[in-house]
Amino acid sequence: MLKNILSKSRQVWTPLARGLSKTSTQSNVAAEPAVAASNTKPGTLILPQDYAECAPLNRNATRQAWIENTDAVAERKVGLIELHPDVFAAQPRVDVIQENVEWQRKYRYVSMANTKTRAEVRGGGRKPWPQKGMGRARHGSIRSPLFKGGGVVHGPRSPNTHFYMLPFYKRVMGLTSTLSVKLAQDDLHIIENVDIPTRDAQFIKDLIAERNWGPSVLIVDKDFMFPENICYATDELGYVNLMPAFGLNVYSMLKHDTLVLTVDAVKHLEQRLLYQLHRNDATSKGGKFKLDQV
Repeated sequence: MLKNILSKSRQVWTPLARGLSKTSTQSNVAAEPAVAASNTKPGTLILPQDYAECAPLNRNATRQAWIENTDAVAERKVGLIELHPDVFAAQPRVDVIQENVEWQRKYRYVSMANTKTRAEVRGGGRKPWPQKGMGRARHGSIRSPLFKGGGVVHGPRSPNTHFYMLPFYKRVMGLTSTLSVKLAQDDLHIIENVDIPTRDAQFIKDLIAERNWGPSVLIVDKDFMFPENICYATDELGYVNLMPAFGLNVYSMLKHDTLVLTVDAVKHLEQRLLYQLHRNDATSKGGKFKLDQV
């Protein structure tokens, strides 16, 4: 009799206990995200990139960088951003970087060195002495290249351009190599945007001193129109320059000690460089450069 009562009581209380345990665990699980959300600092931001089209071969090779604030001089980490290894972790080719620098120095250089030929030198219109009878070598003008003060043979003629075009993918590799070197040397910083609270140049000076940027800084944004405050603040500072993302080049990155990119500039650079690195018609870019190809 007692056994029957105990068995019936177990049949009644066991499901009730299981239901209570389930509700308690569900409440605990529901409480954990609330606690985690309360523990996380407001404003933290992690920006994982969407690499659906040009995914890296090894996802663990992606780099991460802090996103810094620009609304105050004191440094504050706003979040993290993932960087594609093909752009920011490429093998640094120092030879390709040097070729890019040499190309940028020469392609816009025009030599104005000029020498005069015998026809351009003043004087020398008459024959210096008769052709025969004097025992001297025959000459027709004292402005011959054989005479002192005469013309110059095969001398430089101005204007002489040194323009040539570096192969397309050497230019792309120069950008990826330089960006990778800047990131590896901790000379690349990423900021939220270029909106600063004041147009005073002292704010930029204090910001550079506080963040250990410099002595020269290049700030790059996606848009070519920069906000008014940062334009006024950097106008009198010769060691701080602003540049849109479409004008970024190897020479400017190496000329400045610190490279500062906005989040929009990072995404834009990754999009454009990854497209060029993985495009299907890459062989069409390997041909000889033509001036009328545009």
